[in-house]
Amino acid sequence: MQYFRLSFIVTIICLSIAAYWDGLRGVFIALILGVLEVSLSFDNAVVNASILKRMEERWQQYFLTWGILIAVFGMRLVFPILIVSVAAKIGFYEVADMALHDPTTYASHLNASHIHIAAFGGMFLLMVFLSFIFDESKKLHWLGYLEEKMSGFGKLQSIEIIFALGLMLISQNWLPPAIQLDVLVAGISGVILFVIVDSLGALFEDEEEGKEVSEAIKRGSVMSFVYLEVLDASFSFDGVIGAFAITQDVIIIMLGLAIGAMFVRSLTVYLVRQGTLDDYVFLVHGAHYAIGALAAIMLISITYHISDVVTGSIGAVMIALSIYSSILYKKKRA
Repeated sequence: MQYFRLSFIVTIICLSIAAYWDGLRGVFIALILGVLEVSLSFDNAVVNASILKRMEERWQQYFLTWGILIAVFGMRLVFPILIVSVAAKIGFYEVADMALHDPTTYASHLNASHIHIAAFGGMFLLMVFLSFIFDESKKLHWLGYLEEKMSGFGKLQSIEIIFALGLMLISQNWLPPAIQLDVLVAGISGVILFVIVDSLGALFEDEEEGKEVSEAIKRGSVMSFVYLEVLDASFSFDGVIGAFAITQDVIIIMLGLAIGAMFVRSLTVYLVRQGTLDDYVFLVHGAHYAIGALAAIMLISITYHISDVVTGSIGAVMIALSIYSSILYKKKRA
């Protein structure tokens, strides 16, 4: 319970504010949103843990403290307002005022921005998935021969970028002409952001000092922290939009998603401290396949509506199967 102590404190604070803002109704909706956020983001916690365990202790603490402030206020409040401001060509402060005093109009603008959000977030998450699948250094393969052959393609330089951009270009054939350019620009932007965040670590590499020193620097670098925050943002896009189906009160949405985001972070630290990823060796695989499924769902949702129930169910099934496979793997080795 020690890993979740801060989460319960944040929950009490958020629910108190929700009660002050909108009484028992606000408390109830905030709890629903918190549970929804956790259920949809468990795979996010697993992937976060696989990255966090390679970072220094102080950066792990930054992720749990400063990171939660960025996740709650930045990604779940400020960033959606910024998206609406850019997409609708309205001033940022006007959109912020609209979110507080005219949430219905704000929600309609946010939904109208869905194609940009889905293309951007979907392509970023697709790059996360492809980078894992085409990783030639991966020794353990959940899907056996098929996954091993896929990782072998990693010998081709930038294969994940070629695959992602090729998919984006092919998908243009199925999109209405009116949105093709918007989707293409947003999707390419998602790929570019991934490449920037993923490759900036190379700035710390020094050929004379060798890779061991380079990796030690990377573990404590700010780029790993930035990567985790961008990954969290990609996961939060659909959660923010989906929350408006439950309530249009921006304050309650922020409080509810804050509760969920805090528990996801605590769960991430728990997985790292308890060595869960070492015990369940295929858990990271399941999480990445869940991310791949989420990326596909986000891209499909550009033209077709897909329920959050489907999204959450696929992720849960992937995680459950990976845990079951890990247990069988341990028994065989024993």
